[in-house]
Amino acid sequence: MSKTILVTGGAGFIGANFVLAWVNQQLGTVINLDKLTYAGNLANLESLKHSAQHVFVRGDIGDQHLVAHLLAEHKPCAVVNFAAESHVDRSIHGPEDFIQTNVVGTFHLLESVRAYWSTLNAADKADFRFLHVSTDEVYGSLTKDAPAFTETTPYAPNSPYSASKAASDHLVRAYHHTYGLPTLTTNCSNNYGPYHFPEKLIPLVIHHALAGKPLPVYGNGLQVRDWLYVEDHCAAIRRVLEAGQVGEVYNIGGWNEKTNIDIVRTLCHMLDEKQPRTDGKSYAEQITYVADRPGHDQRYAIDAGKLSKKLGWKPAETFETGIEKTVNWYLSHQDWVSNITSGDYRNWLQTHYAERGEELA
Repeated sequence: MSKTILVTGGAGFIGANFVLAWVNQQLGTVINLDKLTYAGNLANLESLKHSAQHVFVRGDIGDQHLVAHLLAEHKPCAVVNFAAESHVDRSIHGPEDFIQTNVVGTFHLLESVRAYWSTLNAADKADFRFLHVSTDEVYGSLTKDAPAFTETTPYAPNSPYSASKAASDHLVRAYHHTYGLPTLTTNCSNNYGPYHFPEKLIPLVIHHALAGKPLPVYGNGLQVRDWLYVEDHCAAIRRVLEAGQVGEVYNIGGWNEKTNIDIVRTLCHMLDEKQPRTDGKSYAEQITYVADRPGHDQRYAIDAGKLSKKLGWKPAETFETGIEKTVNWYLSHQDWVSNITSGDYRNWLQTHYAERGEELA
């Protein structure tokens, strides 16, 4: 039977991909609550504007009156919480927004959901789920040869962003253990794919390369990340929502550790083939090393073995197939890129990298 879920932050990068897949696979109705800050973009959801299975509501997860109204009216069987401020550099420049959204906002959302859940009958209470989407950055930084993060790795966040996400994870855990709220938490590695806001590495490099701008690489570019194609991430979340054990944490990773500079060079090589520079030179000539980010974590790596063994999930894409799909998507959606890379985003980006001695205009 088709069911209704409430998704928060469903106009952002990962949230929009999740909503699109949920509706397109006819899994039920999505009530999509998004504040539409800089990274929220209704253009991500253009294909659903006439769908009866998608109800968009502009609002804040911290607005308990609004959330209570949505829960009472639509009676969802699950809440999937993507809503978050998520960019480390922005958290360094302005940490307060991250505390307000990721910590205080999550608290208010949990309070609203707990109140709603307490009114359900026994069967609906047992079936209900609150799934909180988090990040591998809460675990801190790994040395080169250290084993990958598992669900029992101690938290050691190193940025205002990761600290705020760690706090929200702890709140979710506490609401399960204290009140019995049926929660699930997922911690993912770096996502990439369609609709990615172009302040993050992969879409930024594609956009700047095509625009003839410098390709900024922090420090020596040897920071290591595990890369996860966004549609694989969404499939993992669906699987956890369907069969995950209440109160548990599941790490989601792509088993694709790459250095930042390798990512940048890969993208340059792909663009050289797919859309060559008019002067015949490689996009790699645009690579520019800039001052490193304060407190930059050296390596993240996810061990997704628990999710694989317990729930049978594995990524469908390799990095090679996923990055091919991603580059092709950006090349065929330049209007989307042009519309999003304007105004506040452009001003912030210029200021941020100018502080590191690099003009990007």
